[in-house]
Amino acid sequence: MKELTCFKAYDIRGQLGEELNTDIAYRIGRAYAEFLQPKSVVLGGDVRETSEELKMALADGIMDAGFDVIDIGMTGTEEVYFAVQHLKVDGGIEVTASHNPIDYNGMKPVRQGSRPVSGDTGLLDIKRLAENMPSRSEELGARIEENKVTRGEYRKLSILSEYVEHLLTYVDVKNIKPLKLVVNSGNGAAGHVIDEVERLFVKHSVPISFVKIHHEPEPTFPNGIPNPILVENRAVTSKAVLESGADFGIAWDGDFDRCFLFDEKGQFIEGYYIVGLLAEAFLAKNKGEKVIHDPRLTWNTIEIADKMQGQAIQSKTGHAFIKERMRQEDAVYGGEMSAHHYFRDFGYCDSGMIPWLLVAELVCLKNKPLSKLVKERIEKFPSPGEINRKVNDAQATIQRIEAIYSKDALLIDKTDGISIEYQDWRFNLRASNTEPVIRLNLETRGDLELMKIKTEELLAEIEKEV
Repeated sequence: MKELTCFKAYDIRGQLGEELNTDIAYRIGRAYAEFLQPKSVVLGGDVRETSEELKMALADGIMDAGFDVIDIGMTGTEEVYFAVQHLKVDGGIEVTASHNPIDYNGMKPVRQGSRPVSGDTGLLDIKRLAENMPSRSEELGARIEENKVTRGEYRKLSILSEYVEHLLTYVDVKNIKPLKLVVNSGNGAAGHVIDEVERLFVKHSVPISFVKIHHEPEPTFPNGIPNPILVENRAVTSKAVLESGADFGIAWDGDFDRCFLFDEKGQFIEGYYIVGLLAEAFLAKNKGEKVIHDPRLTWNTIEIADKMQGQAIQSKTGHAFIKERMRQEDAVYGGEMSAHHYFRDFGYCDSGMIPWLLVAELVCLKNKPLSKLVKERIEKFPSPGEINRKVNDAQATIQRIEAIYSKDALLIDKTDGISIEYQDWRFNLRASNTEPVIRLNLETRGDLELMKIKTEELLAEIEKEV
């Protein structure tokens, strides 16, 4: 078989048709099972029209390899993470394309303990095996001819109530005061979890009410692909917060492994400041512990960790790298400015549900609206947010920028792209792993004017022809 182009650095993702279809999914299932030799595998899938058929093709491949499948239904990625740990099985795969276009789908595989299976931990081995697997029809014919009956077993199982009960262990519900929250599932997979959370809130007399928008799962995403990191996708949540008088708003991407927060004024809060907020919350309860952060924006997180007598440790951007470093350091929390948040008690995995629960508790404990909880930090370390630019050669652009800006720098770091620091400002420039785009992040020590000047200056340099 020709090369499978759906295998990426951290997961499997491709355009439907030649790049990803049920035959390829079958081969991937067989290859995954033969590589990991898992006794049982948890499978889940998001709301996309093709997710169910791809999931069942995966299941056939895994069972044809002789291993059992536990299908937990329509889920977000973290429900698979939870199920793998809760059921103590050997692996799991979520079928999802997250925030990719409608004609895409993909898979996020993990092994025992919900450890990532990425490019350097087995994904390339699975790719090679899948490329040499027999097709689904060829395998069926061989089984009939040889009268093979060693297939694994298939069963369905719901772990929703256990998963949501676990979510509530991250907060003390006695701390919660009456709150109204806007929740925007983007017609993705988050809605059924919010409904179960709501049921448990009633059961435990937790005084949180929800204003639900784009709540029902819709495979065609009639209100657009759920991706709140895009500025144009934020207005609907912001408007709902203002119109309902909510205490804050939450929006998720398709598989809800990222959550995005809006304050009571409807203002979008950059993920960077939520990382600082959660780092402070965890270090307050876990003195002297470690938190992990990515290199893009750092000063706020480092200062908070120092203030709380904790330790901030930098990791390369990307969930596989963050999770690996968290395990190495036994860190209590990890956060990326892209709205991924990782938790030791959640198997070092990322969750889009735990963060908003923690923020709700913080708002109540500190008796301050969300805008005031982040205001001081935003003013102290202002940032324009991540800015993307298309370039012909990302690495050449990074080298050119490094040559210009490294001369008087106090610190140069190449953990991920190039980070250059001065006394009053710093920036990180890195290439996208998936598209011909370069990503700029910049922050200053409280100087908005300097932030604007340096952002414009760097963008002008990036956009120059090499």
